[in-house]
This record gives sequence, structure tokens and C-alpha cells, in this order.
Amino acid sequence: MNKLVIGNLLHRPLRTLISVVAVAIEVVMILSIVAVMVGQVSNASRQTGGIGADIIMRPPNASFISSVGGAPVPAKIAEVLRKLPHVAVAAPAITDFNMAGGLETIWGIDFQSFNALRPFVFLSGGPFTGPNDVMVDDLYARSAPKNSGPRVVGATIQVLNHPFRISGIVEHGKGGRVFLPIRTLGALMGSADNASLFYIKSDDLKNQDLIRNEIHATPGLSQYQVQTVQEFFSQMTPDHLPGFNIALRAVIGIAVIVGFLVIFQSMYTAVLERTREIGILKSLGASKTYIVNVVLRETALVTIAGIIAGILLAEALRLIMAYRFPTLPFPITAEWRLRGAVIALVGSILGAIYPAWKAARKDPIDALAYE
Repeated sequence: MNKLVIGNLLHRPLRTLISVVAVAIEVVMILSIVAVMVGQVSNASRQTGGIGADIIMRPPNASFISSVGGAPVPAKIAEVLRKLPHVAVAAPAITDFNMAGGLETIWGIDFQSFNALRPFVFLSGGPFTGPNDVMVDDLYARSAPKNSGPRVVGATIQVLNHPFRISGIVEHGKGGRVFLPIRTLGALMGSADNASLFYIKSDDLKNQDLIRNEIHATPGLSQYQVQTVQEFFSQMTPDHLPGFNIALRAVIGIAVIVGFLVIFQSMYTAVLERTREIGILKSLGASKTYIVNVVLRETALVTIAGIIAGILLAEALRLIMAYRFPTLPFPITAEWRLRGAVIALVGSILGAIYPAWKAARKDPIDALAYE
């Protein structure tokens, strides 16, 4: 049977190749969209972990999404937090979206307190020396567009449509990729003395609950949201992102439909073209199960070849993305390679069931008389 299956596939190389490519595209679509979407979530989690804070305080009714963009609370609250008994460092920060040239988050920080959470590692240059300075991380510096100059210390870049001089390039992994003085970013947003949230470092990790209680006992701060970094990480999952899983399932569904239709059309056409062959097999005693088995084995072989090609293409795409867009996380995990393979295989088998059933139902007399 295996010789028959391979012979059938090699006899129609173009159709076989198109089917393999279709399955490969399906796998690449699944792995790529998952890599982009899940990569953004996991990257945000890693970046937050690199800040060095133990606790995050947000305004009332804010979430880890709504706190990005806008500076609704006074930055001087940090001074109140620093006076609490178990607070070692309190750093105000502003986070805002920049849509120019691609989606990125701009951070406004008070360098002294933000650096006290966990010191920046400078690869070149140093901290802000004026309100029109900007610090960038090494990945952002490497991702300069070809039509612009290199992002090096002393170079001028546009941030929120304003020119800023790069004062320092830091090692990536500390919250964001682009850092402005907090008052500068606040002024650009019309809130010069405000902040989006506060990062707190405790004197001892055992005192986190005490700090939470102290904050809520402080007049004016009782309604503020206080989370440990571990609690924040628990929220940084696709299930907590509005529409994330819906979008992910929609894209995967489209990919499955593409694979299903291509396999269906390919196998259905192959069955029509092999009417006499099927008649000969049945006249020689082949059962319906045997005929179905032949068609499904062909489908499985094509799908496995497409899955392997798709995984290799996705890995090549990951390397290209890492080179061309180093700031865009593009993780392809073993778990999703397996999921993508299973999804593609199930979709292909479903697409081949009707053609296989149609082939098995052919009458051998009619098939042998077919011209």
C-alpha cells in the first residue's frame, strides 16, 4: 500500500507540491501570529521583571493595559510613598504609546529613583543631561531604519514628533526601549507633573503585604491598586487581554480553512482522475476500508511534508525577524510547533474524508467502464 501511495503522489508532482505548500503556509500562519501576539505579552512580562521593583501601584480603576497611555495622577505621590516605613525606593513613571513608524511604548522616568530600583547597564554614553535627552536600549539602537542615520550617542532621533539627543544606550530588559525624562514626556502629554504608575522596591520581600496595607491606610491612596510583581505576572496572560484569544482563534481558524479547502480540492480531484484505478483495485478485491486508507495515507504523507516545511520556514522567518526587527519578539515554542502540526493534520484529514468516502463508494463495474 505504501508503494501505491508514494507512486500516486509522485505521478502528480505539481498537485502534490501545491498541497505541501498549502499546508506549509497554514503552519507558518499559525506559528507567526502566535509568535507575534504571545511574544508581545511575554516580552512585556520580561521587561517589567527587569525593572527591579517588587510592587506596582496604579490609580483606581486602572489595569495593566489602561495604565499605558495617559498620566492621571500627581508624580509627587512618590514622595509620600518614600516616607512609608518599609519602602526603600518609589519611582514614578509614565508609559505612552508612540504610533509613528510602528507601535512602541515610550517611558518617562525620574532617572535617579528608577535607576535605584535596579541600575541601568550603560553600553555607551550616560544618563539624561537635559530635558531634550533620550536614553534607548541596545535593541532599539540596532533597529535604525536604513533611510536614517545610526542610533548612536549624540545622534538625534524623533520621539513623538520631537527631536531628542541620545544621551546613552543601555542594555535591554529594563521596562522599555525608549526613555525620556518624566517631566519632558509629561509636558508633551499636557501633564508635566503627573505619572501613570509607581514602581516600589521594599526593604524586604517579606514586607510586601505590610506596604500594601500602609499604602491603603494613607489618606488619598486607599483606592489605589497595589500589586506585587508576581501578581502582575499572573495577569500578563492571553486570557486577561481583551479580544486576544478571539483574534488568535480567528486567525488559526482561517489558516485551518485554507488548509482544509486545498486538501479537499486536491484529493477530490485526484479521486475523480483515478476512477478507473479505483475500479481495478475494487475488482481485485480491495475493500472500502482499503480505498479509504489509501486516500487518507496520501493526505497524511502530504500533510507531514507540509508541516516539516512550514516549521522550517517559520524558523527561517524567526531568524529574519531577529535580524531585521530586533525589537519585535518572535518566539516559536516547541509547544506551538506541536499544536500547529496537530491543527494542520486534523484539518487535512477532515478535508480528505469526503473524497475518501466518495472513492470507497464507487461501483467497480461503473469505474471500469469510465472513460
